[in-house]
Amino acid sequence: MSDKKKESKFEPFRTIVIAGLIALGFRSFLFEPFNIPSGSMMPTLLVGDYLFVSKYSYGYSRYSFPLGLIKFDGRIADSQPERGDIAVFRQPNKTSITFIKRIVGLPGDQIQVKGGILHINGNAVERQQVGEGTATNGVSVMSYSVYHETLPGGRTHLIQEMTDQGSLDDTVVFTVLPGHYFMMGDNRDNSRDSRTSAVGMVPAQNLIGKAQRLFFSHNSSARIWEIWKWPFAIRYGRLGDGIT
Repeated sequence: MSDKKKESKFEPFRTIVIAGLIALGFRSFLFEPFNIPSGSMMPTLLVGDYLFVSKYSYGYSRYSFPLGLIKFDGRIADSQPERGDIAVFRQPNKTSITFIKRIVGLPGDQIQVKGGILHINGNAVERQQVGEGTATNGVSVMSYSVYHETLPGGRTHLIQEMTDQGSLDDTVVFTVLPGHYFMMGDNRDNSRDSRTSAVGMVPAQNLIGKAQRLFFSHNSSARIWEIWKWPFAIRYGRLGDGIT
C-alpha cells in the first residue's frame, strides 16, 4: 500500500481527533456551554436558558478542565471576580455538582439578610420594587414581587421575592473567609446558596467561570420529538442577550 493510500485511510480519524482537540481546548480555555435546570436565578435566568460561561474570566483551576483531567491546587492566571458577577462553580461539599449564582460577598465582607433585605458590611442594600408576577409549582399559584437591587459599587440587577419572612430571609452574620465568595440566587426564596450549609462559602478554586451570554432559550412546551412545536417553544427575545 502506498504512503498516499495509507494517509488517505487514516485521514477521517485524524480529522476527528483534531476536531476533538480543538473543541476540548475551546471548552477548557475559552467558553463552556451551560444550561439552567432550576428557577433559583429567576428572573435573571430562566429554566431552559442556555448560555456561555467564559473560562478565562477568573483564571483556571482543576475544575476548568473536563472530568478534572488536570489536577492541581489553586488557580493559574488568577483574576478576581467582581461583586455582582453571575458565576458557575462546583459545590464545595460535593464537587460533582455544578451551580450558578450571583457573587454578593467578597473576601472579608460581612453578609446578612434581615427581613428579606441583603446587608453588606452592616449596610442595607437598596432595592426598589418594579413589578409583580405569579408562578406555579404545579399545585398552587404563588405571587411574587420583582425588585431592582443595587449592590455597593452601583451594579444593579433584578431579584424576586415571594415573602420577606421566609426561612432564608433572616440569617446570622456571615464573615466571608479569605479566598472565598458568598453566593446568592436572584430568586431569594427559592435558592440553595451560601446562606445554607449545603453550599456555604465558595472557595476561589471552585469557580469555573463567568456567565456571559445566552445563545438559546426555550419554554419546555415542546418535547424532543414534537418537531412541529419547536418554533413556538423558543424564546426568541432572549437569544443573544448579555447576562448582568
